Amino acid sequence: MKLISTLILIILASTCNTPVEKKTDKKEAIPVQVNTQDGLERAYFSSGCFWCVEEIYESVVGVQEAISGYSGGTTENPTYRNHSDHAEANEIIYDPKIVSFKTLVDVYFASQNIEQVNGQGPDIGESYRSIIFYQNQEQKKIIEDKIAALTNDGFKVAAEVKAFEKFWIAEDYHQDYAKLHPNQGYIQGVSIPRWRKFASKMPDVIKPTVSH
Repeated sequence: MKLISTLILIILASTCNTPVEKKTDKKEAIPVQVNTQDGLERAYFSSGCFWCVEEIYESVVGVQEAISGYSGGTTENPTYRNHSDHAEANEIIYDPKIVSFKTLVDVYFASQNIEQVNGQGPDIGESYRSIIFYQNQEQKKIIEDKIAALTNDGFKVAAEVKAFEKFWIAEDYHQDYAKLHPNQGYIQGVSIPRWRKFASKMPDVIKPTVSH
């Protein structure tokens, strides 16, 4: 009996010292699908400074407008001075009959440093991290297929892939910033060179009226 009791104690002791795998109830977020309005759809991307991204997408054929804002976090009513865990993001309003979501994804990766973590160019930090948002499983597959192709080409893709939940529009003075301030130092030194580099990679998608 004493031997049995000793064995039981040894088993219990070894069990207590064995790391227990933690169970996580965290589930993949359910993406929010934004309704088509007047034949136009919306896509959401974070890729560094939203001034740069806005200018890039507004130059693409089929894109009606790009709006600067914040997404990817949990903070309610974010502002430029306090957007906490959100990243600078852009809402892309486009005509799917003219330009596909797949092309917008191609534009996304062609217009950034694919491997830069938490930033783009001189803009460093989580506020400038790359996030590509999906609203449904079809979009998610398009994104994953593109990332797989880039990975096969040897890139270490830094962009997060997240279910879209909410987009917060930034302050008025951020909208059309590059267009309204073409001679501003950042626009001249960062935005325009970034746009030119993108345009050289995908000249066929650029509106004929746009140039720098």
